[in-house]
Amino acid sequence: RRSGRSRPGSRPARGRGGGPALGPPVMARFRAGYAGEEAEASGSDQEARLQTRHYQLLSDLQALVKDLPSSSQQRLSYTILSDLALALIDGTVFDIVQGLLEIQHLTEKNLYNQRLKLHHEHRVLKQEMLQKHKEAQQCCKPHNMPLLKAAQQKELEAMEQRIHEEQHMMDEKIVLELDQKVIDQQSTLEKAGVSGFYVSTSTQVCVGSGR
Repeated sequence: RRSGRSRPGSRPARGRGGGPALGPPVMARFRAGYAGEEAEASGSDQEARLQTRHYQLLSDLQALVKDLPSSSQQRLSYTILSDLALALIDGTVFDIVQGLLEIQHLTEKNLYNQRLKLHHEHRVLKQEMLQKHKEAQQCCKPHNMPLLKAAQQKELEAMEQRIHEEQHMMDEKIVLELDQKVIDQQSTLEKAGVSGFYVSTSTQVCVGSGR
């Protein structure tokens, strides 16, 4: 599978050049600063305060970018970071990202439970078959035992093949559903006007965490 796909535990999609989406700790720091500035701003001072807030957010974003690989830093231009800072000022983006995180976590939990349930069902089926084989051997006459064991081994191998295929299908389903969540996240952030976000399955653009 391509490296751009998300796995359980991943965060919302990254933007152009693999720039990170705002995680809860960063969001909280930005939101706290925004709330304090907004509470104090009024009248003719508001424009100046918003400009100051924009510079503060831009500075924070630039500091975050310094921790990224150089290849990602090159794709996050000053213009993109400045536009991101502007998008963060009114606080709406924080609510959007929080909503995307909640949806992602619910999806991951549901997919995990589905896989866990399938694994349990497979284990029960195998245990039941082994028990049936044991009982059949206890009732089998000695001269028929080789044929019985051969038939049982064939039956067991067929079940193990079926289990392998069903687990593979489940894993494919999980990857596809998580990929769709990444696309949904990208589309939502793009429609919200967040600079640098757009729908893409490129491994150079879409870099999920935990990969």
